[in-house]
Amino acid sequence: MDRRLAGLVAVLGSLIAAAHAATHSLKDIDHVVLFMQENRAFDHYFGTMAGVRGFADPNVHIASDGLPVWFQQVTPAISNATKELLPWYINAAGGTTPESSQCMTAGSNGFQANHLAFANGENNQWATQNTPFSWGHYKRADLPQHFGIAEGWTMADMYSQSVLASTDPNRAFWASGSVNVPGGPQQLGQGGVTLDNNETPGCEGTDLNCFPLGWKTYAEFLEDAGVSWQVYQDVDNFDDNPFAWFSQFQQAANDSALAQKGLSFIGFEAFYDAAAKGTLPAVSYLIGPAELSEHPPFSPLDGGWLQQQVVNAVTNSPKYANTVLIISYDESGGWGDHVIPITAPPNTPGEWLTNPFNTSTTTFAGPGYRLPFYVISPFTRGGHVFVEHSDHSSQIMFMEEWLAAKGMNVKTDQLNGWRRDHMSNLLKMFDFNHPDFSIPHIPAATPPAQNSAGQFTGTATCVAKFPNPQPAVPFGKQTLADSLTIEDGFKQIRGSPTEGRFLVFETSGVALAANKESLATTPTRSQHNDPNQRFIIHALADPPSNVFTIQFASPSFKTATFLSPHLNTAPASQAGLFAITDLGNGAGYTIQETSSKEFLSVARGGKVTLSKSASAFQAFSVTMSTDVFSN
Repeated sequence: MDRRLAGLVAVLGSLIAAAHAATHSLKDIDHVVLFMQENRAFDHYFGTMAGVRGFADPNVHIASDGLPVWFQQVTPAISNATKELLPWYINAAGGTTPESSQCMTAGSNGFQANHLAFANGENNQWATQNTPFSWGHYKRADLPQHFGIAEGWTMADMYSQSVLASTDPNRAFWASGSVNVPGGPQQLGQGGVTLDNNETPGCEGTDLNCFPLGWKTYAEFLEDAGVSWQVYQDVDNFDDNPFAWFSQFQQAANDSALAQKGLSFIGFEAFYDAAAKGTLPAVSYLIGPAELSEHPPFSPLDGGWLQQQVVNAVTNSPKYANTVLIISYDESGGWGDHVIPITAPPNTPGEWLTNPFNTSTTTFAGPGYRLPFYVISPFTRGGHVFVEHSDHSSQIMFMEEWLAAKGMNVKTDQLNGWRRDHMSNLLKMFDFNHPDFSIPHIPAATPPAQNSAGQFTGTATCVAKFPNPQPAVPFGKQTLADSLTIEDGFKQIRGSPTEGRFLVFETSGVALAANKESLATTPTRSQHNDPNQRFIIHALADPPSNVFTIQFASPSFKTATFLSPHLNTAPASQAGLFAITDLGNGAGYTIQETSSKEFLSVARGGKVTLSKSASAFQAFSVTMSTDVFSN
């Protein structure tokens, strides 16, 4: 390259960098892309991942039988080799198992099966009330694209399905913010309460699973406000387009906005083309084909290929600097997850309903189990973990906030108050002050098998090759240490803290640390892996509360030891209460002792005090292979 050309390239690079640097606020986002896949749980995909709430969870639920939720009950009808089933690696046997397990299945994703496995909060009946396969999981080697995308940007480890039920209820919630639970904003005559995949006109019971649905979707609020939107789908959309289940779309004229934008089959190629030209609408809904949906028995690897194509389209777009891509899953698909979801208090309007399988009782509709979830944008780049409680309503609330920042009131009246108060709007997932426009390396995916007509055939090929793809369940062959395998590593956290992780707090080159009698500091480590610098937080209430007790996780303490209000070590009965607040946009966290209202402050020289002025701490979720907790 000659000097003049090199100089021109340098100038252009500077101009591009300057243009990017100006994009520092929510209002500068022009395009939101919503891409929802099918039927996978968080533990099933990411339980072994470093730095997330997975198999190293120090706040794991202990059931009434005294065992952590890792131990799922097993009856003689299932196996005589053991009384408990621990999490198990699907591909442990090696050989052809990693290939055949791509088309294996789990259990039921239905409302009744999910609630029976949940077992009134014990969450220990997955093997007996669903299937032992529900407790199986993959690792990084089995999901290279998923791990690469999630860790290239920011993933969430507390994102849940909205309804403890199957696909249609959760996709209806994704589209509208409701399944019409009694007492919510909708009228019973508008369809619902939607708890299964019924798409036959009429009701299955009194105000139960009534079809079609008739309340207002968020796309209609967008349309009313003049915000552009489009559903991108092929004819083979696996019946996953929730707008097709609403009467206003069904009755719309073929040339109407609802029909053209919500029901037409313009295909993923139209999305790729619009992304390449920088002409995407403000909001895009992506509905993938069945073979690439990841719904068992459809292959996770094929779904990973599709995700990579979507990510490539967005990151190669000239509008990447102004685009947010949200990749989510509709529900857990019969795969288990160990985290107990937060739910509304009994009989909360719009959240609790008469149990259709036991009408003498009431139960909650959701939220349900955790799902994979990650967001691709320059403002989420860097391998962080977002830790706030969130669900499908969070995607709607994010769009509300985004459009409000652009001066538009596009707020739905279909979402109930409990969800608004307790589920995140995702804003703390983003750092608008420090955008990163670099693109991480994602392992290249192998294209799915296709026939001569261009139809995807990966699952048919897999099933033909492996008529029984279900791996052997390791009954009676497990130990806790072998089952709860995790990766060593860390992720910097974003969002209001939640339980379930070992936290390291750092500021100005030092980290909070334990000594024998009080809180101290020691120099930071590049891997944040000094055991004496780790802490476990215990929530006092559901969000939006951010008040916790703080436990020292240092191995030097042989009994549970907590931080007192005076920053000394203390038993649980004398633990202080501390509010941990995310300042947003990468500014860090403050830690306030609630009785004195004073903040943790690290003075020059590393001394920790309580002060009117606060130190801002960066917080990291750190996992180590020694993190196997049995109580």
